[in-house]
Amino acid sequence: MKQSVLIFIVVFVLSHVPMFAQLPAVTLKTMDGTEVRTDTLANDGKPFIIDFFATWCKPCNRELDAISEVYEEWQEETGVKIIAVSIDQAQNINKVKPLVSNHGWEYEVLLDPNGDFKRALGCQMIPYTIIVDGKGDIVYKHNGYTDGAETELIEKVRELQKK
Repeated sequence: MKQSVLIFIVVFVLSHVPMFAQLPAVTLKTMDGTEVRTDTLANDGKPFIIDFFATWCKPCNRELDAISEVYEEWQEETGVKIIAVSIDQAQNINKVKPLVSNHGWEYEVLLDPNGDFKRALGCQMIPYTIIVDGKGDIVYKHNGYTDGAETELIEKVRELQKK
C-alpha cells in the first residue's frame, strides 16, 4: 500500500512540474544555403523566439508582420532574436526569399522543407511559436495566431529576464 501511494505522489509531482526541453539536433539551411544545426541556435545568453511559418499561411504572415512592426523595440529592450523557420516544401522553397524581402522581415530565416525540425518539436499546426531561454531550454510553446498575440510573446520574454 505504501509503495502505491509513493508511486502516485511521484507521478503526480512529475506530471505537474514543467519539463524544459532542449532544442533537437536537426540540420537546416539558411536562405543562402548555409547549413545550421538547430541544437546550436543561441542568442548570447538571451532568449530567442522560433516561429514556424509557410508562404501560403495567412495567419503566419500576419503574425510575422505584427512582430516586425515592434521587433526593433523588442531587440533594444530585451535583446530577443526571432528565428523564422519556413516549412514550405522543396518545390515552394523558392517563394520564401521573395516573401521575406517583400515583407521586410529582419529575421534570421531557416528552411525546413522536409519538416524534420517541425516534427522533432511535435509541431502539428502553424503558426507554431516557441521561446527558448538563455540557457537553451524551451520554456514556452504556442499554436495559432490572433491579433495582439505578439504582446503575450514579449511579456514571456520580459518574465525570463526577471529570473
